[in-house]
Amino acid sequence: MDRDLQDNPLPPLLDQYQSTRKLSLDITEPLHPEDQVIQSMPDASPIKWHLAHTSWFFETFVLAPYLSGYTPYQPEFAYLFNSYYNQVGPQYLRPNRGLISRPTVEEVREYRHHVDCHLARYLSQAPTDQQAAALVELGIHHEQQHQELMLTDIKHGFSFNPLFPALVAYRSPPTNPAPQRWLEHAGGEIPVGHNGDGFHFDNESPRHRVLLPPFKLAQRLVTNREYLEFIADGGYRNPLLWLSDGWAWRQQNQVEHPIYWQQQDDRWQHYTLSGLQTLAPNEPVCHISYFEADAFAQWCGKRLPTEFEWEAAAQQATGLEEPGAFLDLACLHPKPAAPNQGGGYQQLYGTCWQWTRSAYSPYPGYKPAAGAVGEYNGKFMCNQWVLKGGSCVSPRGHLRSTYRNFFPAHAQWQFTGIRMADDA
Repeated sequence: MDRDLQDNPLPPLLDQYQSTRKLSLDITEPLHPEDQVIQSMPDASPIKWHLAHTSWFFETFVLAPYLSGYTPYQPEFAYLFNSYYNQVGPQYLRPNRGLISRPTVEEVREYRHHVDCHLARYLSQAPTDQQAAALVELGIHHEQQHQELMLTDIKHGFSFNPLFPALVAYRSPPTNPAPQRWLEHAGGEIPVGHNGDGFHFDNESPRHRVLLPPFKLAQRLVTNREYLEFIADGGYRNPLLWLSDGWAWRQQNQVEHPIYWQQQDDRWQHYTLSGLQTLAPNEPVCHISYFEADAFAQWCGKRLPTEFEWEAAAQQATGLEEPGAFLDLACLHPKPAAPNQGGGYQQLYGTCWQWTRSAYSPYPGYKPAAGAVGEYNGKFMCNQWVLKGGSCVSPRGHLRSTYRNFFPAHAQWQFTGIRMADDA
């Protein structure tokens, strides 16, 4: 930032912008340049691409239209780092992002610095255009999403390395979660969706009411120990437990256990961002696909919650509890539930994203945002499932009870877990 801006208090939006941008670079601190160019599968992206794409977002949607006289840093970047915004222009093929050796990691950091300097100067001017300010806020939350993706993508890439690289030195604390308890909800006519106060994505609105029968929701997430019982009982080999598409996926990919798990001499281990570790039985089972989560629930004689049941339960909780459950650069791993010290929910926010049985579809009266940013959420409302609650790599301040994450049923590389539900 320029010296004259450093000497004065920052406008709140600029302060939020700069702290968010700094966190992205903090995430890359333990990475070498070679780490930041790998792409382990089409669904993942190189770290370098994430850093460039989030900068492209601010350049394309804020600087170019709102900062008078702004010249794009490198016009070719509009093609390389556009993800899926067809109204803006064509995109480089997503599965081939790992082939982009140039620009280098250092050049991408220079690009970020260029964008940051210009945006800082623009936001320091008064007044900032309201539409531009809204786009900056959207860009901040967009970058927070990519911060989580950076960590999930590098974990997936590192998992193929026989050296099992570690980014942090973390060991799960010895904790004995309380036996699973079920909390009842009376159901009824429940308001769901965002009420319009504060930031939210367009897919969280409009607020409306749904009618819910009485239901029960598990107090905490399913543990590794409980999931091991499912495996030992032949859960992966019983087609009666699986959805048809899930059984086909399991067979085609020869899935016998969660991704990152491996068994050596009757001992289960799993790859973490702290390297290869012995599986801790009391940690929440993580990196579970929707297919696996649904099969486990069937095996238990239970089911997954709907997104509206989860949201109704969250409305009764006391906000975003458990400060250590969110992104912590010294941990980067889901922590076990604490021994039960009360009757409320545990691991509701942070820890692991929780699959719901709700298809990702528009709310009644939904309208995507105007312009190219309208492609952000709405066009993905097909063949996806809603997840709630965030994970241990979700940045603090990014989540709320109405937040709707979404992934296809086969996705495993995100920090996804299981909270079960049942009819009351």
